[in-house]
Amino acid sequence: MGVPRAHSTRAQKGRRRSHLALVKKALLPCQHCGKPSLPHTVCVSCGFYGTTEVVNVLARELKKKEKKQKSGR
Repeated sequence: MGVPRAHSTRAQKGRRRSHLALVKKALLPCQHCGKPSLPHTVCVSCGFYGTTEVVNVLARELKKKEKKQKSGR
């Protein structure tokens, strides 16, 4: 089993852990639907990236429902 070579001071631990702080995510309103979303990503609620539709959210939801009905749940 490993044994520490020397006592770590509070300052040493603090300097080592200085990069572990949590950072609040910046949410911006979607240009299409107005709901908060992460910048430079596709909006989860409407499927738009800027002004272009990337994901058809309605079709995706219908596929989910059909798959659920087929499985019997």
